[in-house]
Amino acid sequence: MTALDAPTIDRPDDVLIDVVGLDVSFDTPDGGRKHIVKDVGFTLRRGQCVALVGESGSGKSVTARSIVGLAGEGSRVSATTLALEGESLLGRPESWWRRVRGRRVGFVLQDALVSLDPLRPVGKEIEEAYQLHGVGDRASRRAAAIEVLDRVGVPEPDVRARQRAGELSGGLRQRALIASAIALDPQVIIADEPTTALDVTVQAQILGVLEGMIAEGRSVVLISHDLAVVARLADEVLVMQDGRIVESGTTDQILDDPQHPYTRQLIDAVPSEHTKGTRLAPEDPSRRSASELFPPRASLEREAERGHLLEVRDVVKSYRGPDRVSRRAVDGVSFHLDRGETLGIVGESGSGKSTVARIALSLVRPDSGDVLFGGAPWTTASQSAQRAVRRGISVVYQDPLSSFDPRWRVGRILEDAVRLGDPGRANRSRERVVELLEMVGLAEASIDVWPRTLSGGQRQRVAIARALATNPEVVVLDEAVSALDVSIQAQILDLLQDLQAQLGVSYLFISHDLGVIHHMSDRVVVMQHGRAVEQGTADDVFTRPKDPYTRQLLESLPRLQYARLHQAARRP
Repeated sequence: MTALDAPTIDRPDDVLIDVVGLDVSFDTPDGGRKHIVKDVGFTLRRGQCVALVGESGSGKSVTARSIVGLAGEGSRVSATTLALEGESLLGRPESWWRRVRGRRVGFVLQDALVSLDPLRPVGKEIEEAYQLHGVGDRASRRAAAIEVLDRVGVPEPDVRARQRAGELSGGLRQRALIASAIALDPQVIIADEPTTALDVTVQAQILGVLEGMIAEGRSVVLISHDLAVVARLADEVLVMQDGRIVESGTTDQILDDPQHPYTRQLIDAVPSEHTKGTRLAPEDPSRRSASELFPPRASLEREAERGHLLEVRDVVKSYRGPDRVSRRAVDGVSFHLDRGETLGIVGESGSGKSTVARIALSLVRPDSGDVLFGGAPWTTASQSAQRAVRRGISVVYQDPLSSFDPRWRVGRILEDAVRLGDPGRANRSRERVVELLEMVGLAEASIDVWPRTLSGGQRQRVAIARALATNPEVVVLDEAVSALDVSIQAQILDLLQDLQAQLGVSYLFISHDLGVIHHMSDRVVVMQHGRAVEQGTADDVFTRPKDPYTRQLLESLPRLQYARLHQAARRP
């Protein structure tokens, strides 16, 4: 019997996806096989959302990809039942899948920057979905692409449709990817971290889109590390660990009364206003403290030592868009960062957060305004003057892999940073690399590992070790935990707070996640349209907001308890 002759499965009419005994394994270099998904089963009914949650490597994304025939090279997929609307999905040829993907099942991938074609405008990428399925002519496809971009909350969709992925912020790229997946209104959406890297207001828009599709009878398989998002959308939750489902049930059962220790650990790891000042993950007693591994910090030998460490004074930065209109990305922003404190910067995608970070790092020179570091000019200083103090300020990005030299192993990456920070210690750079790895909870064996083979959390630990290799006084964290699942995020946030307590380092912490910002920050700057619309202590900004935009952000914030109430309200 060929795949095209595969029988249909006799199931109730409202069952769209039926999975029984799913097992996925991959070839290994030694000729063996490694099982990633083991005996997974669930049913997705019309108008229902089923969520898969768990750490990186738990098998949740492989499970989702298996449903659309994209398990990966070297994979072997088997199941007692794996069906879409009663049709078996096992053994289908790629020609069959091309007719199904997009039309019957939409798939939202996790990494928008990798998933979108860097050489084509995003509008053309969406238009291709219509073209592949023979929908409309060129003019109608272009209009439809702009309409669906608008539907997922892309501002100025006609302008953004003409931009390439590299010209868009992370949030805009993710929205363009979602637009491509839902363009043909498929009955099933498989969404792998669909709100990763999205700010809370845009996240609320995307969740609203998905909720609207569910209300219309469409169904969603949601993969997410954000339990508040899961609480808002999902009817049922499957908790995965090491390729198996360790707990399943209704959303209320899982989040209100978790039975498995791993589920309870996931829930305890969610940062919020209630977790401030506490640890989010179990402490690792084997990790040596940073104070043991770092020498005492040398003073700046400046009178300004007693003042603000980093000052941003009325900076302005404009960019010209594809329509040749100049827009202010940063518009008269001022703030300061003191020694040993964390200043959180929060706002929507396109609000100017990352541009401010690049100005603070002196990677971008403002059109006007000044940045002082240790009381001395920073962005307007000569290159030689900047080199003298550059090791005092470092950065951790959202995607560390793209910031690593792909030709270098972990040891070379860290050795390079150690030598930059103190050329006189080149003869013991390897010893220092081992200390840095130990400080961030990685084994010495990591020295010989390629970064691409590490998990997301491990790569972020390497990025933090690199940032601290120069013994900096300021670390800029630009969405440094936004792509991590909740338990790994908890470990990284705990690590950052431990390092701050032990080293006295200051953090400029940029994030769209208000729960993370409240948990980590002493003070907060709220940005909108390139302007700082509100500043204050974290408690004042989050509990007594003054600006209407801040209040809008807080109202959009999905919290576990509020999300469950929202979900209950939409149920019949």
